Amino acid sequence: MRELTQNLFRGFCLAAVLVAGSCTTTFHKDADNFDDPVANHPITVEPSYQSIKLSYNGGVLAPADAPKLEAFLNDYRQHGNGKIAISVPAGANMQQTVVTLGNQINEMGISRDRILVASRDAGTGGSQVELNYISYQARTSSCGDWSEDLFYTAENRTAANFGCANQHNMAMMVADPRDLMEPRPMDGASAARRQAVIGNYEAGKVTGADKSTDQKTTVSDVGR
Repeated sequence: MRELTQNLFRGFCLAAVLVAGSCTTTFHKDADNFDDPVANHPITVEPSYQSIKLSYNGGVLAPADAPKLEAFLNDYRQHGNGKIAISVPAGANMQQTVVTLGNQINEMGISRDRILVASRDAGTGGSQVELNYISYQARTSSCGDWSEDLFYTAENRTAANFGCANQHNMAMMVADPRDLMEPRPMDGASAARRQAVIGNYEAGKVTGADKSTDQKTTVSDVGR
């Protein structure tokens, strides 16, 4: 009778261990219980068509449209990709409008090789001059998914909203969304600086750049 009782006790203990082990493996089926917000809320970069229409009277830009043109070109310098396309209605003043507008755009810091001009029938798109270019916009998924019960997290996983606000802020703050797609190419080396360093080296002079007094420090100054 005593041996039977011991065997039953051992069987109950083994069953309890198996049950506990099965519960543990169910709740922790993944090695990493913390989801990656970058993967859950990815930022997508999409091209965006930017366009503006301006009124020209006798080849001269209407005064009310001058601030619009300046704002449009400022945005192009910061976010524009490729060239600016200009569509001018055909007519007696077409050539004068093209020259005037080209000079205005060039004076605002846009090189002429980044300007494309085309003519169209006066009845197509109205009598206004249309400028357009392609920029890029960064977007991510909408936040606000409260479908889960955040009070009960048996699997100890992060909520669906985790990191969504940070991804939204990143998409809104990035200066050029193209930087999220690929790194910018490096600028070429300065030929003038390279020649100065080589000249100083050949003359036996210091090749490093001079530092001002506020750029100089010593180890003993740290913590003062």
